Amino acid sequence: MNIEEMKEKKRELGYSIKQISKLSGVPMTTIQKIFSGETKSPRYETMQALTKVFEKKNYSYMFGETAVPYGAGDDEKTIEDYYALPEGLHVELIDGKFYNKYGYDDIYDMSGPSTTHQFISDEIITIFKTFIRDNKGRCLPFTSPIDVQLDENDNSIVQPDILILCDRDKLTKEKIIGAPDFIIEIASPNNVAADTVTKMLKYRKSGVKEYWIIFPIEEKIMVYEFTKQDLPVEYSFTDEIPVGIWDGKCKVDFNKIKQSLHEIYGE
Repeated sequence: MNIEEMKEKKRELGYSIKQISKLSGVPMTTIQKIFSGETKSPRYETMQALTKVFEKKNYSYMFGETAVPYGAGDDEKTIEDYYALPEGLHVELIDGKFYNKYGYDDIYDMSGPSTTHQFISDEIITIFKTFIRDNKGRCLPFTSPIDVQLDENDNSIVQPDILILCDRDKLTKEKIIGAPDFIIEIASPNNVAADTVTKMLKYRKSGVKEYWIIFPIEEKIMVYEFTKQDLPVEYSFTDEIPVGIWDGKCKVDFNKIKQSLHEIYGE
């Protein structure tokens, strides 16, 4: 893998320089010099270490890791602290602790999601909007960023990638107060622990009925229906997945999404 291919993979996966350094063992300054072009002929061993990072296809979501909050040990943060943050940050507040939504090491990192992430989100939200309109439903679909004040308390604000809200009494002009019926998070290598452990536990406790976690690189989806069972059902990008809150009448055909991704990115 050459440097330009690595840079493209870095953008696609949403890796930070610090994350690449941690995974490869290559110092951050060395990586920065390679990606900026300052180092014209990197050592073979260095390129091999970096290549392994970008060719790795597995997530760590089965290893029971938990996300690390910012300000651990500090006083518990509140919604007042959340709204005092500078605009444009991708930050969530869970049980009094700040998290970068996309898992970056710096809470002030304003890097957004990958184009793959955005494409998948747009495809799914279109399916949901069409189903609701065609069935004259009252549920409301939203995509990030939208503030959701879970538990109706003042120490948790999240911004799910996709959500469906059927109880309109929870909707205000500023945010949603209370748990949505359905949530989807699209995982990237940096935020796997948050999506699979921290948020999963929080969503279940808060009363979310259904939770999907999409893993674009592995082409897998984990589906939790908390009202039926605690363990998830795992699907792949060859499956058509029924939406539980609508009794399976709406389905997301991930095979079509996969085909569209392959057409766009040529993979």
